[in-house]
Amino acid sequence: MLSRAILKPMRVPALRVYSTAQSPPLLLKLRTDLKDAMRNKDTNKLNVIRGILSDISNASKTTNPPSTDFDILSLINKTKTKSTASIAEFREAGREDLVEKETGQVIILDTYAGMVEKVGEEEITAVVNGVIEALKEAGERVNTGSIMKKALAELAGKPVVKAEVATIVKEAIEATSGDTAPKFVPP
Repeated sequence: MLSRAILKPMRVPALRVYSTAQSPPLLLKLRTDLKDAMRNKDTNKLNVIRGILSDISNASKTTNPPSTDFDILSLINKTKTKSTASIAEFREAGREDLVEKETGQVIILDTYAGMVEKVGEEEITAVVNGVIEALKEAGERVNTGSIMKKALAELAGKPVVKAEVATIVKEAIEATSGDTAPKFVPP
């Protein structure tokens, strides 16, 4: 029996390498805040974080799982939009207790949305103004669609909210030439 142990070659321990990508920092922050909210018995914050983590879990089962903080930000913004709509409905129904609860949830969602770094308005405005000037120099028509297409192409790969780009484009179009859309003249 002892001779068998000596004759067997010793195994070299296998080196394990992690095959999964690192989690986004906001996801790690949400998980630690979940534990803190459980310890502090902060039910409102706990419910909000559980909802966000549930949305992230559901989105991770799709073909395009959230892999960055910006992807998680879009889920937070969707939740915030739903809560804002709920606040309006609860006000119409006269349910001030639910209005306060949803308002607290929106505040918590805003704090997490503020943790994600996005492209600033100044940079977006500079890109949009550059696109408008390039379109005018090329003699092309200046409209919202063409500006959005070229501005988003220049901002590709950067964390930018399309709604912010759209509002800046609309403001820039109104500021440069008033109304560039063709007027409809009835026949």
